[in-house]
Amino acid sequence: MEDKPGAAPFSYEGLDRVIHEKARLGVLTSLMAHPKGLPFGELKQLCGLTDGNLSRHLQVLNDAGLVTIDKRFERNRPLTTCQITPAGRKRFLDYLSVLEQVVRDAAEAAKAAPLVDPKAKFRPA
Repeated sequence: MEDKPGAAPFSYEGLDRVIHEKARLGVLTSLMAHPKGLPFGELKQLCGLTDGNLSRHLQVLNDAGLVTIDKRFERNRPLTTCQITPAGRKRFLDYLSVLEQVVRDAAEAAKAAPLVDPKAKFRPA
């Protein structure tokens, strides 16, 4: 990891709070895997969410410009389709880059730091 004077190397500013929530992370991952979009019911099933919960998370993602929500009728039945936007795709990929750095940093720290008995008393260095 690059050291910058005065920088907090483990602050991970790129962990976007809109994306970082578990349900929204699942929604965006599902939509990345289906770039043409998904019907609401299929997205709900993939993410294991209720109608209301998915609706709320989709609204947050839509307000942030990460997804589009298309509501129309097909054969006299309502059909809601969700799709990731080009800006949402870029923002999600940027987020994944930061998340990958978190994993690399954690793996390096785990290799470098010996296991300590949690019952042992803390002694500052």
